[in-house]
Amino acid sequence: MNTSTPRGIAFFVSLILGMLSFLIVMVMVYIYSSQWEFVYPFVASVLVFIVSFVFIFYLVDRFIYARVKVIYKSIYNQKIGKELKEKIQRSEDMIADVDKEVMGWAEDKEKEIEKLKEQESFRREFLGNLAHELKTPIFSIQGYILTLLDGGLEDPSINRNFLQRAANGVDRITHIIEDLDMINQLESGKVELDIRKVNIIELCKEVMDSLEMKARERSISLNFNKSYDKPIFVNCDKGRIAQVLTNLLVNSVNYGKEGGKTNIRFFDVDDKVLIEVADNGPGIPSEHLPRIFERFYRVDKSRARNQGGSGLGLSIVKHIVEAHGQALNVRSTENVGTTFAFTLERTR
Repeated sequence: MNTSTPRGIAFFVSLILGMLSFLIVMVMVYIYSSQWEFVYPFVASVLVFIVSFVFIFYLVDRFIYARVKVIYKSIYNQKIGKELKEKIQRSEDMIADVDKEVMGWAEDKEKEIEKLKEQESFRREFLGNLAHELKTPIFSIQGYILTLLDGGLEDPSINRNFLQRAANGVDRITHIIEDLDMINQLESGKVELDIRKVNIIELCKEVMDSLEMKARERSISLNFNKSYDKPIFVNCDKGRIAQVLTNLLVNSVNYGKEGGKTNIRFFDVDDKVLIEVADNGPGIPSEHLPRIFERFYRVDKSRARNQGGSGLGLSIVKHIVEAHGQALNVRSTENVGTTFAFTLERTR
């Protein structure tokens, strides 16, 4: 019998204690009995051995199993609950099974703890970034208002100018709050998409036309990679996808190299259309790529904040694309450029 199992352990312990009982009786018989009187006490000793072995085996077996079952039950109540009874009954080596389950349970808990630590770290970083984003416009507004209250309001050379600057700060705060509210709604599934048949070529042209002046300021050209004479129809929420394209193109203008270019490309991928927004800007270092869709994450923090964005544009892009049940990815090479790509469902 395998002594590594609970029943094997019980058998081994019972055998030792039974033999000990047998030897004790035999010694007593040897001391107090003559040679002719030895047969009957010997039989009695054997019976004592058998009875003690069976009794001790039962007690030890129940003792071990009772305690192992408590551990087993605790683990399985945490994990699967309903399968506990069948699992115990099928087990031939309960201690080994319990050891395996304990190790698995410990690994799962360790992973949960690590995940909670990551979430806590993300929460702290998010709150720090949010505070920083709001602090800049709030301090600016405060400064302009205090200047006006200290007498600047009566100075026509600065009153309107400072009021306008304060208003711009309020607009920036409002923009941040609206973007956060949109992300929250997208994450919670509260946003209902208005899915319709849309000509994605025409939608891209509209977005590029709306950003023409902004791109011209930095001498950046916005173009298709080739002439698309035929429409490409997709199923999407036109307003939301327009926002995706706007955010991606604004990023390429704000962070692309002056005098550069941004191209929009389309590819057939089975029943989907792949839309790419590619620029020839400075690119994104590889260590930043896994985090660029996080809220407020910035590759170049000082330069990015000077652009006046909320730091939520790419996070909104990600949530809108995923709300359509589609995929979004990015690839980038430093000093070569960056390409954002997402899919939409093709329709006829």
